[in-house]
Amino acid sequence: MSRFTQKHPHLLPQLTLFAASIIWGSSFFLMKRVIAVFPTFYLLALRFTIAASLLSLIFRKRLQTLQPRHLKAGLIIAVTFFLAYLFQTVGLKGTTPGKNSFLSAVYCVLVPFLCWGIEKKPPARAHIVAAFLCIVGVGLVSLTQHFSISWGDGLTLVCGVFFALNIIASAHYSQTIDVILITIMQFAISAVFCWICAFFTEQWPAAVTPSCLGELIYLALFPSMLAYLCQNYGLKHENTSTASIILCLESVFGVLFSVLFYGEQLSLKLILGFAVIFTSVLISELKPKWLG
Repeated sequence: MSRFTQKHPHLLPQLTLFAASIIWGSSFFLMKRVIAVFPTFYLLALRFTIAASLLSLIFRKRLQTLQPRHLKAGLIIAVTFFLAYLFQTVGLKGTTPGKNSFLSAVYCVLVPFLCWGIEKKPPARAHIVAAFLCIVGVGLVSLTQHFSISWGDGLTLVCGVFFALNIIASAHYSQTIDVILITIMQFAISAVFCWICAFFTEQWPAAVTPSCLGELIYLALFPSMLAYLCQNYGLKHENTSTASIILCLESVFGVLFSVLFYGEQLSLKLILGFAVIFTSVLISELKPKWLG
């Protein structure tokens, strides 16, 4: 096994990124059900607290290496993470799980442009073409027959910006900080933000069914704890472009799970929009030679 991984050093990181995309894809239709019971901040606070607590317990020896200089990185990653999930979760109330998953994946196209602003390196022609196609695809997915975008679609697009920033920050800091520490700080700091917001703005749900509680625990263990361990490990050992194209597959799995378990209907217009968005992501990340 060691010889095989030495010959294919990127295989394990790519497999962990692929696993993260599948896990996230499975969470959208569950989130739609859980968010109908739990207010947004309480839901996120519970998810992140459970994930941070279990990771701290399992990797308690790693916490001994945590230093004050790490907190700046943890804060930056946690703020982008918190805002991304806030806009995505609230946006899910006003759109379908499939549309929520696909519109969230727009971060793959946004990453190069945000890197341009941070690193002062202009995007390639492929990225410009991809951005145009992405706008067309978003229109096909989001615009109704009255040519209006739902508020849920709009908030989901905003979450894509923060997911892009989170990927850039996580990839940058994972080169010098243990990915376990990054993941724990990401959840712990975000949980504090959520508990504060929940205390001042929301009320605890009047009744929680056992099935809803089980789905909440699943969201904490798999789409939160396990998936982000996989993502942060993959971002440490794989270049950002390759990682993004693998992670964007969560939108494909999101639609698949939504159709199978949530009963979402796929219209021709929606399928075409998904295809255009996915094509834009492929062009953005693979940069075909014919585009120069």
